[in-house]
Amino acid sequence: MSLDLSKVIDQITDMVTRLKTGRNERLERINSAVATLRNQSEGLDALKKKIALSRGKTTWLVAEPVEKLDIRHSLPPIPPDFTVLATDGSHIDVDRHHAAHCFLINIGAVALRYGSKPDAILENQPVMYSEDSDLMIASPDKLREVPIEGNLLGMKRSVEECKRLAEMAASIPVGSLALGIMDGTLILWNLEAYPEFVTETLLEKGYLVHLEEIRKLNADRKIALASYISFPRSTDVVNALRVALCPQEFVDSDKCPACATRECYGISGVRDRDLFAGILTPGERSALFISPSKIQRHYGKHLVHFFYLKLNEETARVEIPRWVAQDNERLELVHALLVDQCERGQGYPVALSEAHEKAVVTGADRENFWRLVDESLVEKHLPLAESEKSRSKRTRWL
Repeated sequence: MSLDLSKVIDQITDMVTRLKTGRNERLERINSAVATLRNQSEGLDALKKKIALSRGKTTWLVAEPVEKLDIRHSLPPIPPDFTVLATDGSHIDVDRHHAAHCFLINIGAVALRYGSKPDAILENQPVMYSEDSDLMIASPDKLREVPIEGNLLGMKRSVEECKRLAEMAASIPVGSLALGIMDGTLILWNLEAYPEFVTETLLEKGYLVHLEEIRKLNADRKIALASYISFPRSTDVVNALRVALCPQEFVDSDKCPACATRECYGISGVRDRDLFAGILTPGERSALFISPSKIQRHYGKHLVHFFYLKLNEETARVEIPRWVAQDNERLELVHALLVDQCERGQGYPVALSEAHEKAVVTGADRENFWRLVDESLVEKHLPLAESEKSRSKRTRWL
């Protein structure tokens, strides 16, 4: 039976009414956040000190500012010849209701060359993982194992996307000017929930190794690296403004419920994208910030910085490793080429859009994959065991 949407029409109407009613209050909060950012811009050192004193005492993430809060960087010129590289991925997760335990990762990769010798390479690379060593991450003493599935498989896919990007970057000619783009965040946030040996395997021996491969290519090429987050939901910068507004020497979230004045309440609920949409004009980028994620203690020279980029229709978050953030030439390359890519892609980087199209795995693809796996088991006279739940889904009872 399909979803009966007629039963939720009234609920949808109520939601829209609430959103319309709260619109003016939301605009007031955004304007208050913009005013706070401008007021705090001159006292950057004092704010950074207060953020440092509050670190570990807040239950919300607080960005560390690198530049004056209200600085606006104009759009740099585009070089005459350059290459844009992009990777994106999709996967088919382990299905415990099937006899064969395996998963598949499909990486879409795109290289677009612009200028005097235009060219384009669009490809994908599906890989199936079925060995025991592929399906588990084991501790050094082999006493603990964590299965690669769900969130962990998503992070494994991020490692493979970065690996493919490093391979493409290594294949471009010496002396080339290039930008590598990945979709989403550079920070493997979810690793904080896993044992240290999992972090070591996926991050220190995987993701960061490939980031370092890209960085080292700058010895004879000029390559910048960034990730692009469309319609971001982050509040790291607004949280820094909340710290600034607090009358206490530092912020301790445990004491916030007892606060009578609640100075920070006037900007609560505002997202960073709303804040910078009210400050930047199309083509401009914001100040640089450092992400406060605990997992960043592993990143070293690849410590993730970020800025906001105003486009015609949205304000995106762009993340870059420290070696890009501290090199103004590469930072401006990221800025210029991302705006150019979004203009070519009708608001979204065209290289990422094409990489996604090459990577996408549809529902029909998943069904065909498992059908092929099952047929192969039958062909080799292996037992085709499946759960009763899986069998029930394929059976019509009424």
